[in-house]
Amino acid sequence: MTTLQTVFAKAKADNRAALVGYLPAGFPSKDGAIAAAAALVEAGCDVIEIGLPYSDPLMDGPTIQDAVHRSLTNGTRIADVMRTVEGVAATGAATLVMTYWNPIDRYGADRFARDLANAGGVGTITPDLTPEESEPWRTASAEAGIDTVFLVAPSSTEERIKAVVDCCTGFVYAASLMGVTGARESVNSAAEGLVKRTREHTDLPVCVGLGVGTGAQAAEVAGYADGVIVGSAFIRRILDAPDEAAGRESITTLAKDMARAVRR
Repeated sequence: MTTLQTVFAKAKADNRAALVGYLPAGFPSKDGAIAAAAALVEAGCDVIEIGLPYSDPLMDGPTIQDAVHRSLTNGTRIADVMRTVEGVAATGAATLVMTYWNPIDRYGADRFARDLANAGGVGTITPDLTPEESEPWRTASAEAGIDTVFLVAPSSTEERIKAVVDCCTGFVYAASLMGVTGARESVNSAAEGLVKRTREHTDLPVCVGLGVGTGAQAAEVAGYADGVIVGSAFIRRILDAPDEAAGRESITTLAKDMARAVRR
């Protein structure tokens, strides 16, 4: 199992930011999700986030919502998410699950953490779980040996940033803007300031997500962050492709471009 600490230490030694790719489980199909994520790893992604499809994705923009809808239509369940994690982790990439809290709560926190660790997963990102309510999940994760990642945003006060980073063990997810996911024409200028503010409260790596869709944007973010998170741009290429093979080829091209771009 590749740990997040290993990934970020290697990226730092290589004088680059880590490249983090996101895809939902079950999209474009259950097996296709594993193949697509493996293609991202082969193209240069260091970390893969596997999204757990959820019917009320508050943080997700229209592109990811379309992918999640297709995944749910495919009948994707938590068992499929774990199977996806297992398949992606077998590539050697550090593999996380990004999920809203309700599915974990319904499944059982201890059971979810244990099953994720057994599948080779290294942690979770929980965008809607607040520090005040996170203790049971942090305890379950620690007992299972997996990391926890929480989010800070441009609106976060210094007090809030401190509370969030104190709950993180893998890295800190810095949302570049106030809003939902989705590739944009430019990365919010507040992102660099947010990374700087966050680093005043922690030595953990700080990764920037939301809005990164091109190699140029990845290079910009890599200039000040420890990791660059890309999701919607990959998903859009799969959605626009005529078939799964063409989708993998398209995201491979983009991932290779971004992997070159994150070198400083």
